[in-house]
Amino acid sequence: QVQLVESGGGSVQAGGSLRLSCAAYGDTYSYYSLACRAWFRQAPGKEREGVAFIDRDGGTKYADSVKGRFTISNDNAKNLLYLQMNSLKPEDTATYYCAADPSGYCLNLRRSEYKYWGRGTPVTVSS
Repeated sequence: QVQLVESGGGSVQAGGSLRLSCAAYGDTYSYYSLACRAWFRQAPGKEREGVAFIDRDGGTKYADSVKGRFTISNDNAKNLLYLQMNSLKPEDTATYYCAADPSGYCLNLRRSEYKYWGRGTPVTVSS
């Protein structure tokens, strides 16, 4: 039983940066077994989309829209998942969700396959 909680969202001007965190609570040993972690986002009126994906070894995959601007990383010792967002654009405005799954193949998991989800943290980028 693992609960994921996002934090770090807020309002920022275009070109600015934010660092999102996803903390695991409860059975954090079980969280360690959830090798696949990811960030998704959902803007008003749009479908939830995958933004960044990472496996336990640090392999990553990014949506084309954020490549070169966003970085996903793990701090397994602290049971934390991060998303560093730089050069933010108004189109990055969305609610951001972290997710985790025990699958052994992480970087192409479908949204519906992620077993654990956070509650989301809103990000607003003004122009």
